Amino acid sequence: MTTVPARFARPGPRPANSRAARLIARLTSRITDRLLGTALAVAACDPPAALHAPLPVRVLVVGAAAAAWWAAPMVDARPVLTSMRWRTVAARRRTTVLPAAAIAVAAATGPAVWLVVCIAALLLAYLLVTDAWTAGVTAPPGRPQATPALTAAAATAVVLLAAQAPVVGTSWARLPASLAIAATTVCLVLALRTRRSPPG
Repeated sequence: MTTVPARFARPGPRPANSRAARLIARLTSRITDRLLGTALAVAACDPPAALHAPLPVRVLVVGAAAAAWWAAPMVDARPVLTSMRWRTVAARRRTTVLPAAAIAVAAATGPAVWLVVCIAALLLAYLLVTDAWTAGVTAPPGRPQATPALTAAAATAVVLLAAQAPVVGTSWARLPASLAIAATTVCLVLALRTRRSPPG
């Protein structure tokens, strides 16, 4: 009786729950990222107002929480050339799309000041946890981790205080708005230059 070599043997049947197990593992990985991202999305939807809103609004909040749970984990991978379709780009940049969408929703809902502070804190924590430049495999070695956190916290505090300044109804309201736009542009340029230049 001859035996069939192992490389020619037929693979055994796959367990029926392997796909479900992979899906569950994918949806429960990086739990800190998911909790912070989901909390940020829900807080941006103004939960106290959503509790008393009509049923479709509450369904949208639940949908936003589910989408945030999926989109929240950090994409910890080296940059590669992929498709430029908007779905592919959005999926790869979802950790940027999620906080941007949360900010837009919070600006549209107009939450109370205490909830704005909570959203700012959640946004700061989420960005620090999911920033691949400081916490991922592509992070430059030897860079202090406290510096980005302190810089982000200071920037968040400045933006939060500026947003609450009572200058909307004044005649010189355009001046702080112009300064904010200029400061944002400068920070963006500096960030891009830092990322493109080699460390050291």
